[in-house]
Amino acid sequence: MSISTAAKVLAGAALGAQAVSYVFNSHEELLRPPGTPGTIEGEAEFAARCIRCGKCIEACPYEAIYAYKSLTSPSAGTPVLDTRSKACRMCHDVPCVPACPTGALHDVEKPEDIDMGYAILDHEICISFKGLRCEVCYRACPLIDQAITIDYRVNENDSLHSVFAPIIDEEKCTGCGLCVERCITDEPAIRIVREGWELRESESDEWVPSARENLEGPRGEGVWM
Repeated sequence: MSISTAAKVLAGAALGAQAVSYVFNSHEELLRPPGTPGTIEGEAEFAARCIRCGKCIEACPYEAIYAYKSLTSPSAGTPVLDTRSKACRMCHDVPCVPACPTGALHDVEKPEDIDMGYAILDHEICISFKGLRCEVCYRACPLIDQAITIDYRVNENDSLHSVFAPIIDEEKCTGCGLCVERCITDEPAIRIVREGWELRESESDEWVPSARENLEGPRGEGVWM
């Protein structure tokens, strides 16, 4: 191996180690394009492989992917999404993935296999939990009745209204963010998170069976904790 080749290998290894070290010690919460697992380990591999070439950005027909702008972050120039502004459309052929020349974006057999993260609701903001029927996130979901379903139950604090609560299946949610983009509240009541991100107390998604026998609903009874 020539000196120049060895130098390139060492430089590449150093950059990769730096990227991995940064990811595991960073508190930046960035959403990545399809083909990147929504986990800390997946982010580490992505950071080590991404060369900031912009090919995935160019390939996105909806211009949902853009380069992260920062003067101080090691992630500057890497591809990210802002789902409130423009969500991923889960294209049938997922063109951003094959456009990546380094394998930072892994192959996706079909859109349903995308795993950019998962949606989570803030039930203090969501108007559905205030007795107002909305269902916008449910209707916007490309995996309707799979990633998001609607659960009916009695509103304990209001005898005149029922609650039609969106329920998210984290295993089936792809993290596309269409629900976030179309949420009608000024501050979206739903957002996309990745494994390891800190959640607010009002974003708790624990569901427990109700002990009451007089609750009626097409999908069973329950109360939010």
